[in-house]
Order: sequence, then C-alpha cells, then structure tokens
Amino acid sequence: MAKEKDQNTKDNKNLLICFLWNFSAELKLILMALLVLCTLATLLPFIPSSFSISASELRFCISRIAAPDAVNSTSLAVVTDPGLENGVIKRPLTDKAVVNNGDTKRLFSGNTVVDNGDVKPKSVLNNGVTKRSFTGYGWAAYNFVLMSAYRGGVNSFAVIGLSSKPLHVYAHPSYRCEWVPLNQSENRVLTDGSIILTDWGYGRVYTTVVVNCTFPATVNSKNSGGTLLLHATTGDADRNVTDSIPVLTESPNAVDFDLYDTNRRREKYDYLYCGSSLYGNLSPQRVREWIAYHARFFGEKSHFVLHDAGGVQEEVLEVLRPWIELGRVTLHDIRDQERFDGYYHNQFMVVNDCLHRYRFDAKWIFFFDVDEFIGIPPNNTISSVMETLEEYSQFTIEQMPMSSQLCFSGDGAARTYRKWGFEKLAYRDVKKVPRRDRKYAVQPRHVFATGVHMSQNVQGKTYHGTGSLIRYFHYHGSISQRREPCRHLFNGTRIMFDNNPYVLDTTMRDVGLAVKTFEIRTIGDRLIRTRQ
Repeated sequence: MAKEKDQNTKDNKNLLICFLWNFSAELKLILMALLVLCTLATLLPFIPSSFSISASELRFCISRIAAPDAVNSTSLAVVTDPGLENGVIKRPLTDKAVVNNGDTKRLFSGNTVVDNGDVKPKSVLNNGVTKRSFTGYGWAAYNFVLMSAYRGGVNSFAVIGLSSKPLHVYAHPSYRCEWVPLNQSENRVLTDGSIILTDWGYGRVYTTVVVNCTFPATVNSKNSGGTLLLHATTGDADRNVTDSIPVLTESPNAVDFDLYDTNRRREKYDYLYCGSSLYGNLSPQRVREWIAYHARFFGEKSHFVLHDAGGVQEEVLEVLRPWIELGRVTLHDIRDQERFDGYYHNQFMVVNDCLHRYRFDAKWIFFFDVDEFIGIPPNNTISSVMETLEEYSQFTIEQMPMSSQLCFSGDGAARTYRKWGFEKLAYRDVKKVPRRDRKYAVQPRHVFATGVHMSQNVQGKTYHGTGSLIRYFHYHGSISQRREPCRHLFNGTRIMFDNNPYVLDTTMRDVGLAVKTFEIRTIGDRLIRTRQ
C-alpha cells in the first residue's frame, strides 16, 4: 500500500511539471502583466491629480487618425450649371468636404463651425474648484453656404451665398479671392473680397452675403482656364478657421471677353424679370393672369425668371409650362435652400443670384412680386417710358394699393364672377399714409448687389419721381387665395369700406380683353379650364 501511495505522488508531480511546461509562455505573460500592474499601483500616488484623459480627447485623437481616409475619399466641390428636368432648373446647394491644411472641413458649399461635436473636456475636480465642461452636438450655422459665382467683368467676380448672421454680428469674418490657373506655369493671384450684406436688417440665422472679387488686372487673360477659390475666414476670437472653397471653374477657351466690352453690347433681352421665392399654396388662375399680362406688356424681347421655393405645385406648373416651352419663362427649383433659415425663404440671396446670372443678358431687370402688375398711362408704351429713363442706372416704381376683396359689379354679378382677377378687383385704396413700399428696375451692368425694394449698391443715378410714367398695382395676398376673390360687390366710383376710402380705378380693367386675346393667340386655349 505504501508503495502504491508513493507511486501516485510521483505521478501527480510529473503531471504538474508537464502542465507547467506546456503553458510556460502563457504563464510568463500573466506574471509580466501582474508585474506591470503592481508597478503602476506603486507609482499611482506620485502622479498629479490634474492629469487625466477625457473621452472627448480620446475621440479627438481617433478622429485625427481617421481623417486622412476621409480626405482621400472625397473630391473638391466644383460648381457647375445644373441640368434641366421637365423645363425646371434644379438649383442644389451641394454638401461636400473641402481640404484645408490637412483637415477635413464639412460644407454645404457651406462650412463647419463645430468640430465633431466635442468642444471642451469633461468636468474634473481641481483644488476644490469644480471645472464645468460644455459639449456641442450636431451642427451650428455654417461659415459659408455657396449658391453661385459669376464673372462680372474681365477682372471681377461675384460670389453669392449665405453666412451665419451671429458670426457677422459678433466676429469679424473676412474673405479673400484667389485665382488658380489651370496652366501651372502661370502665377496664382490673390485679392481681398469686398463684403456686401444686402439683407442686414432682415437676416435670421443666416444672412445673405455677396462677395465682390476685383483683381488688379485681367484674370485668365490667355483664356487657358482656371478655378476661383474663396477663402472664408470666420474671424472668431477663439477659433479662427479659414475654409477654402472652389466657387467657379472656367474651362479653356470658355470665356467670351467681348461680352464685357461696353462698346459691343448685344443683350439678348430688352427686359428681364427676376422673381422672388415662390412659396405657399399659390392660385393657378392668378399666376395665369399675371404671366399673360406681363408677357404682353413687356413684349417679345422679354424673359421671366421664377424661383420655386415650394409654391409651384403641379397645377401652377401646368400654367407655366406653355410659356416655358415657348422660351419665355425659366423656372428654378430652389427648395433646397429651405434647410437654411433666412429671411423670406432667402429672398435676398435668390434675387442677387438672378441679377448676376443674367447681368449681361438684359438691358433692364425688373424686381417685383407675382401679386403686383406693372402699369403705364394709356397711349404710352413700355419702350417709350424706358427711353425716358435711360440716363438712370435705377428707378423706383410707385405703388397703387388695390383691394383684394372689393369688386366692381358694373357688368352685372354673373358676368363679374367670370372676369379675371385684375379686371374685377378695381377699387384702389386712397388712404393717406407716410409712405408705401416701392419696387424698382435697374440697368444690371451698373449694379453690384441688389435688394427687395431697391439696390443700395449701384453705380450711377437713381430716380424716384416716376409716378406719372410707370406704377405698379398691388393686389396684396390675392396670389395665395385659391377661391373666388370677390367678397363684396360695389357699383360706385367712390366707396367707404372698413373706414377706408376707395376709388374706382379701371386702368387694369380696361386691358383685360386685350390680355385674354393675346394669351389665346400665343399659346392657344390650353389654359382655358384653369381653376382658382
């Protein structure tokens, strides 16, 4: 028995030795790890308490490691003219990454203000003082949101977009323009950009910015092509970030320099209309009346540019389609701009884009709304009026405020309801007020930026005394009423309604038949069943 017991003990020892021998490498690692842990535990009391690595710093380090991959996989944004789809020009505001000094800046042709969420490290306790941290998530307002850029002459360009209004209020943003030739043997050219804030009293989260880039000499003089870069600097005291944005690219031999020679003016249109953002539930019939009236009023050498911010629904598009097919109307889809909270669906940005886009295509550009009708005295023509005003770079147009609910029933109630809106809404408000809003027209070659009621950035004279020459009739709110506009019928030449005096004004009423006849002769009867 004793012998067997000794034999068993010997076998167990051999088994333990074999086990340790087979797992010797793992045991060494475990012992090494224990040694490191013991060493750290011994040194920990001597490490300063302020030393820490926050989760935000760790994420920042990881993002810096990952950034090169994002840069390599993203190309620079180059603005090109969007294509036509169903006669409508889609105007996207592209969301691309732009490389700047090795960092990836996210932009919507706009650029970032917040860096990947985290702004400051987490709270720590230090010498009895509680350190509070602030962590940002999502996006703040972009540094710059690019809509478009256009050549304004042999040595000048205009860049139109949006920028954070708080940035312009509390910081000192600046812009530099750089021309990068396609031919690398040619030198790059830098110049300071001039900032024009056209909607300064109206901007919301975003304000409209027009940057004028004027270089000391002709740019791309050899017509060899190149790219215009806009360097947008935030001017923020804490983090002064500069984003380099490619805003315009010219291909070789693409520039017609004769276009900018005043001695060789060859405008395509005599008159061009730049419309503001169309939104809401628009009346197809009112739009039909407006476009037919003005197509006749301005004549064949005129063109109308409309901007759909959500108001051109299918029934309204059906009204515009015949005029689009004739080449009299261009419709731009600008619904993407709704992502950026600016005044009146970014109205100022839209009209400035239109001004510079068609600057060399028209002798005169008019700015007014689709519930407003331009009128001139009887026996006059628009061409004779404009010849009188030719010496001015800009003139304003006086408002005739028309009622949008009081109708003249001189033809009988039944016939009144069959008439067009501007025929039966014939009562003008004559209440005396200090001033009324005006609309205006400009010779675009002399204008650097524009507004809603007039331009304050014009070279040349402005004339305001046009009341006897040209006026506009304003049917406020009628465009967004999809119903019969007549709420009350009257037959007098002077009436009082809601303590307001009105007089009968038949200026627009008198041309109703001529406008209807013109529509039938021009596009046929395809719109005859248009509904309110």
